[in-house]
Amino acid sequence: MADSLAFFFSLLLIFTLSITSEAAPSIGINYGRVANDLPPPSKVVQLLKSQGITRVKLYDTDATVLSALSNTGIKVVVAMPNELLSSAAGDQSFADNWVKANISAYHPATQIEAIAVGNEVFVDPNNTTNYLVPAMNNVYNSLKKLNLHNDIKISSPIALSALSSSYPTSSGSFKSDLVEPVIKPLLEFLRKTGSYLMVNAYPFFAYAANSDKINLSYALFENNPGVVDSGNGFKYNSLFDAQVDAVNAATSALQYGDVKIVVSETGWPSKGDSNEIGASEANAASYNGNLVKRVLNGSGTPLRPNDPLNVFLFALFNENQKPGPTSERNYGLFYPTEQKVYDIPLPVAEVEAAPSNMGNWCVANGGAAAEKCHVALARAILAVLLMLLRNLLDLGSVNSPLDTEDEEWSWIIRSLVLFHGSVGFWWLRNLRYYFDSFSYGI
Repeated sequence: MADSLAFFFSLLLIFTLSITSEAAPSIGINYGRVANDLPPPSKVVQLLKSQGITRVKLYDTDATVLSALSNTGIKVVVAMPNELLSSAAGDQSFADNWVKANISAYHPATQIEAIAVGNEVFVDPNNTTNYLVPAMNNVYNSLKKLNLHNDIKISSPIALSALSSSYPTSSGSFKSDLVEPVIKPLLEFLRKTGSYLMVNAYPFFAYAANSDKINLSYALFENNPGVVDSGNGFKYNSLFDAQVDAVNAATSALQYGDVKIVVSETGWPSKGDSNEIGASEANAASYNGNLVKRVLNGSGTPLRPNDPLNVFLFALFNENQKPGPTSERNYGLFYPTEQKVYDIPLPVAEVEAAPSNMGNWCVANGGAAAEKCHVALARAILAVLLMLLRNLLDLGSVNSPLDTEDEEWSWIIRSLVLFHGSVGFWWLRNLRYYFDSFSYGI
């Protein structure tokens, strides 16, 4: 009897974990190295750990960096540089050899989760656009040969300049000359492989170019009146959300609204030239600090409320050898000395400060996600079943079926029953909110 009950409870525990797990938001960081004064990768890994950062995006496949990230638990996005796209697109064997040397040689010890094939190729002056999707297909084929295609996603970061319209958000659309040659094939590839679209979104650029029209607080996630989209009626309280939804609107217009988005770059410079309006340490701290809180609160955008945001901040360090205006060398959260440029709560602080999930209830209102209510119902039903089972077992009875000579199994079963019985009272509270949700038309 004890063995049967133990098996039952094992299944029940697995079921409990499966129904209560939900897609989680995440904050990662871009680790660029266009500098001559950065700490060695081994020290960088320690810095990442100290800040609770568990995802990092690279711009290459540097062997020293990938080795340093080995067995750290940090998930890694690597990149195939733009200059390799033509070779990867035209020669399957080149892609095979590149994947073997740069991916399978390190994975899974180094947890490579994705490959960014190229970066903002649509604005690449060397005109690599036509090579993009063929290169992605060949890299995917290479992963498939090694049975890594289910573990490692393939995507390519695009800039917002790929849009012909982004305001109002609902009018988001891709440039017509890109749609048939590359955007549709790209989105079809992402759908087919179960991947996501990488987007580099920088409210700073929009604000700097239109500071007379855009409220700074709107750009920095600070308190502001918000902007109502004249096309769909949604109210936006941040320029970041509006930019992300402009891309969502553009993919939906092409019937690829099921392809999810990961923000592969976003940030705000702490210093800039005189004509770079808004570039300052205070604004950078406000943008990045509020962004971390915005992402980790778990909500999606107005157009995609059920899709938690996944964002990579730009960047880990100030990089002193980057060309261009002063801002380009001042996006870092840290100086090369590993001192913070400004103090913001990174993920480890946010996670430690976050309230227990026991206190988060699916309150039925117009903004509630139906999926969360379904989870609440599942939890409540499971709690009722567990409590009924507990009564049937009658722990205080002399003839209880838990009275087994196998003391180890008896202890495990009793502990599981008592645990689920106690938290069941908390879960039952969700049941009322679930049924109330129907009156709101969720």
